[in-house]
Amino acid sequence: MGIVAPAAGPYGSSKVRETPAVDLDELLAPESTAVVTMELQRAVVGDLAVLPELRDAVAEVGMVDNAAALCRAARAVGARVVHCIAVFRPDRAGSAANCRLLVAAAELMGDRMDEGRPGAELVPELDVVASDVVIARYHGLTPFTGTDLDQTLRNLGVSTVVAVGSSLNVGVSGLVMSAVDLGYQVVIPDDAVVGVPLDYGRAVLTNALGLLATVVGSSDVIACWELDG
Repeated sequence: MGIVAPAAGPYGSSKVRETPAVDLDELLAPESTAVVTMELQRAVVGDLAVLPELRDAVAEVGMVDNAAALCRAARAVGARVVHCIAVFRPDRAGSAANCRLLVAAAELMGDRMDEGRPGAELVPELDVVASDVVIARYHGLTPFTGTDLDQTLRNLGVSTVVAVGSSLNVGVSGLVMSAVDLGYQVVIPDDAVVGVPLDYGRAVLTNALGLLATVVGSSDVIACWELDG
């Protein structure tokens, strides 16, 4: 696909601080790239979602379908797919509700995100296969801290993370910032992430994450891999 400019998607990524054109072929080389999904679980963004604002935003952007398409395209060319999920023990051992968000989440979710419960499952649209890696966290807000995510990616030879999922408000933002801190390149498909309200998600991409990552459309990533294949 060669040199491309960031694509205009639902968040207007072509205006992200005049992001320069990048060589997606090099950045997204399958042997060193992983699609990393964030909390694409049934109780978060799927049929059992408990937050109507987030559920509606996900539907409006088409985030789950776009994330699923990215996972399929990644597998087809040999790029890795890694799913980051949040789960809890029924007794909540090892977890802490140490901020307003986690307190509210505990009240709203109840036991829906307990290990083994349907709400903790990945959404079926992802069509998880044996080669996918699933990494769970039992505490905190973001997937790198206190988990095996960083070491797993390094062991897989990954240097570029394609960040997708929920949400730009906290989780995806933390994923991107941690990835950059740890030395990874990051690509954000702007129609495979979501924030609430949608205008806030647009502002996060424009004023923060677009300064840290290459923001393009999911179709740009998929087209790059289709040409590579």
